[in-house]
Amino acid sequence: MARIRVDGVGLHVEERGAGAPILGIHGTPSSAVLWADAAERLAAHGRAITYDRRGFARSAGKRADAATGLDDHVADAAALLERLGATPAAVIGRSTGGLIALELARRHPDAVSSLVLLEPALLTIDDAARAWAAEARERIAAAAADAPDRAAEAVFRVMLGDDAWTDLPSEVRDALAAANGGVLAELAGDGLDLSERPRRYDAEELEAVRAPTLVVVAEASPPPLHRAAEWIVGHLPDARRADVGGGHLIDPADPVVLEFIDAHAAR
Repeated sequence: MARIRVDGVGLHVEERGAGAPILGIHGTPSSAVLWADAAERLAAHGRAITYDRRGFARSAGKRADAATGLDDHVADAAALLERLGATPAAVIGRSTGGLIALELARRHPDAVSSLVLLEPALLTIDDAARAWAAEARERIAAAAADAPDRAAEAVFRVMLGDDAWTDLPSEVRDALAAANGGVLAELAGDGLDLSERPRRYDAEELEAVRAPTLVVVAEASPPPLHRAAEWIVGHLPDARRADVGGGHLIDPADPVVLEFIDAHAAR
């Protein structure tokens, strides 16, 4: 474990294993804590790097809790890979982390050898997806305004259902509570799925992403996430889709992910 300072924010970073670098970018709300088991399995396939994004859990702080947008998270990931000498890396992003990973590959192509997008939160692809995401954001923002110390819980309940929150082990709920600041910061920022002004892509922007890409979708997830995955696969030059069981919290070390990582390890 290490603490690496990036743009005035101390990021909590964990490394496991050796070999070709693999960067894991968690969703909202989350933390590297929730990736620990997956990181251990990823470490058998390369140098697994996970971190708490700014504002979340052990990377929270005064500056980290300010308004945070897509630009901030992409800059953090790029700087982190450079500081660690870990380029090019296979980058795995889950949900909001998938959106960050996609934009990282677009802006910093030399830093990314391959992409794994676990239901990336690109919810601006059509009117129905935008309406669904806007309604969810309004409900989350209202709940977070009433109870800022339960902002992370609000995201889970609104996006995944009440059972998704209550079924979590108590220690996981406690870990997610440390992500409240990150959720509030993203609600106030730009470019993310929780932002009032989320990122919108045109076809040409995605066609510029040349990294081999695996987009993974869970069968029980909401239709907008399925359509987003299909849209991304249809516009990236070298992308394919894989479907897995379960819901939105897809295992970052699912066998289909590990097979892809091994096939596209950085050389």
